[in-house]
Amino acid sequence: MNNNNSYAEFLKAVGNNSTSLQAEKLLNEIYWDLFLQHIHWEQTKARIMNLIDDALDRHDEEAFQTYTQQLSEFTQEQGYKYEPK
Repeated sequence: MNNNNSYAEFLKAVGNNSTSLQAEKLLNEIYWDLFLQHIHWEQTKARIMNLIDDALDRHDEEAFQTYTQQLSEFTQEQGYKYEPK
């Protein structure tokens, strides 16, 4: 389910005199979708961060630049704001 349409779909389903069970099912689907997207974000971020750490350990500036660029692009694509610690 697309994040941009999920809330609109929920309102449409509730507004069409659907039963509360149908609305609850749709809401659960939305929550699962958001949860899975968040898990994907966390795992991908962790994988790229490990690659960045490895590049730093090897003093490989080219790999470091590549992986930091990947992290930046992935963050922007997913609509997350990455703030380094």
